[in-house]
Amino acid sequence: MNARVLRIELRRSVAPWAGVVVLVPALAFLYLVNGAWWSGTTAWTAQWTPLALWTRSLLFYLWPLAVGLGALQGLRDHRSKMSELLTSTPRPARHRAAVLAGATAITLASAFAFLVLVGGVQVLAHTGYTHFGWLPVSLVGALFLVAGAVLGMGAARTLPSPLTPPALAMGAFVFTALMHMSLGRTQTDTADGFPSTEPNRLSLLSPTVDDVREAFVTLSASVHVGQTVWLLGMAATGFALLAAATPRARLAALTPVLAGAAIALPVLPSDAHRMYVVDEAAAQPVCDGPVCVTKTQQARLADLAGPGKEALRLLHGALGAQAPVSVRENTAVLPQGSTPRWSRTTVLLDFDDDTVAAAKGRELTRALIAKAMVPGCTPVGWSGFGDDEYAQTVAAAWVLGDLEPLPGTPARMRREVESETRPVWQRLKALPRSEQLSRINAMRAAALSCDGDPFKVLSLSGGASR
Repeated sequence: MNARVLRIELRRSVAPWAGVVVLVPALAFLYLVNGAWWSGTTAWTAQWTPLALWTRSLLFYLWPLAVGLGALQGLRDHRSKMSELLTSTPRPARHRAAVLAGATAITLASAFAFLVLVGGVQVLAHTGYTHFGWLPVSLVGALFLVAGAVLGMGAARTLPSPLTPPALAMGAFVFTALMHMSLGRTQTDTADGFPSTEPNRLSLLSPTVDDVREAFVTLSASVHVGQTVWLLGMAATGFALLAAATPRARLAALTPVLAGAAIALPVLPSDAHRMYVVDEAAAQPVCDGPVCVTKTQQARLADLAGPGKEALRLLHGALGAQAPVSVRENTAVLPQGSTPRWSRTTVLLDFDDDTVAAAKGRELTRALIAKAMVPGCTPVGWSGFGDDEYAQTVAAAWVLGDLEPLPGTPARMRREVESETRPVWQRLKALPRSEQLSRINAMRAAALSCDGDPFKVLSLSGGASR
């Protein structure tokens, strides 16, 4: 492809506007809409892998837009009534197709790269953990935009109608939605009987990804390979349709996309746990004595180490041999709706937990003690406020000697927490020390096993099953 011709195409065609139309809505969405991509350890500007995954999730809207923009470009010769004139020139059709496709591909890939760059500059300011494991996620995202646009061009050249661009854009959106919400999801039940869904192999044919739950969870290598094969087939079909001049050539142009799907599907994993996997390097522990965090959060270790060690010392003084001996960031990745799993010897913490996220110094010590005593049994991905939080408040007070709301307790809930916990705290303190310890141990057993209500145990009303 002649570089001078390509420069002319970029300067005089609407191809650069395709990049603008993709980039501006993406930045507006990320900055103007307050969503999960702005909060906690998985914010799009907090770590490299969440940055790549959140920008990939925008392809739910951007990919159909790219397909429609590509189709609009593909209609250019038809709109200008130059199709017959161009076919009479000695220049091969594939050369003209390469210039047209190349110009749009460059602008779309550049727009997506700039979007990632905007987030990457902020990630550099927020984390000391730098790696390149996120790069394949973003490269495949850019390839989705390019392949979709080229396919749109080829389809519009084959079906030159003003209705083709909006029809293709809507069809691409419906395809993405079906893959993400129904056809690409498998109905399952958790071990506790809660209904849930998880992505299946078909969902990986769409450009978008699931919401980011952990900073150290990424897409597996087999996902990257399978999606790349599928997209190369899609782009080859689009280019072949763009250059085809006869019905027979157009029919043969469908071969690459069909072959790409046939090859990609066996490569793509069928198990959701092999699609989204833990990045072992990112999840490696970084420790200060008995207190450990993952590499992604190593910048927080200095603030956590002191309160963590103090919490372990106080727990040992209160519980003796039954006390936990270490504090670690929780790296378990469980299905949505499943019951959490806890350890008796290790305090497992999540920096996105409201109680931990809002705490520093002495408050962080209280939060860690509360988590050690009552880790919480709310199913993964669910939220709520109730007996577990009441039990945490009383248990932390029992260790520290004073009843205070836990860090992160909503202001509107503080009066309710006080009215629910103070009578239980007073009754517990009125018991002999041996009886207090017995009841605390019973509470911990119920809390760690998620079999029973720890607050009811403390309330002297028994440990009724959940």
